[in-house]
Amino acid sequence: MTTAAVSPADSETLDLPRLGAELERVLRLRSNPFGMKLFENAADMAAIPRIRRPKSVHTTDQIVAQAARLGWTVGITAEDLVGAQCKAVIGLGGQDEEWRSGKSMTGVWYATQPDAAAHQAAMPIVPVGRYQAMAVSPISSGRLNPPDIVLFYATPGAMMYFINGLQWSGYKRFDWSVVGESACADSWGRALSTRQPSLSIPCFAERRYGGVLDDEMLMAVPPEYIAKALAGMTALAGNGLRYPFPQYGIQQDVRDGMAASYPDRARR
Repeated sequence: MTTAAVSPADSETLDLPRLGAELERVLRLRSNPFGMKLFENAADMAAIPRIRRPKSVHTTDQIVAQAARLGWTVGITAEDLVGAQCKAVIGLGGQDEEWRSGKSMTGVWYATQPDAAAHQAAMPIVPVGRYQAMAVSPISSGRLNPPDIVLFYATPGAMMYFINGLQWSGYKRFDWSVVGESACADSWGRALSTRQPSLSIPCFAERRYGGVLDDEMLMAVPPEYIAKALAGMTALAGNGLRYPFPQYGIQQDVRDGMAASYPDRARR
């Protein structure tokens, strides 16, 4: 579900380093907002300035964490990833009959093979066959120029404020899903395949291998939505609605607090 009639072409003219710095300031982010980009030709990925290539086999969660936590620009092909699940989500392979069966997850995450297969079928993924490589980089670097999507980790409160910013104008309701394990499909898988803002509750693998903290959620959006959300949050701040949200007190007369935003709620 889109938030407004925003053209993907708008991302070509965005000053993403500036927008990323503003996003960090407004939401008090603890890690780098970063971009993710798919490449039809691996040579184009390898040509990115100062790109790092893995020396070990990783999960995609680890590659993402290297951009978010360490500030690295990292490029991968299917051979750098540990298995079909990671490859399948970003369209670099793995989407064969064995993967669709969910056999490897049966008895680990799901009671039966039909349960595991249903999970695989529920995952939003990038169709296989078009792309050879993927890269991630902090948007402050400007190296992906532009990325397909921008991602950031934040607390639930910060995510709610970002969503409020998206909904300030051109309001739309958001409906997101939770596939459970492999929740990277809910974030970068969904955003890459649909070009829609995509919020996820990171899964076990993201937390164990990707260093995701216990209080963090993950947002993935096409780049143009960062500017839209920031404009909305600026308007909200002008109304006194800012993050972090100040606690009012659970035993106070609520009318004094409500009157700051809704004058008609003041005590008479």
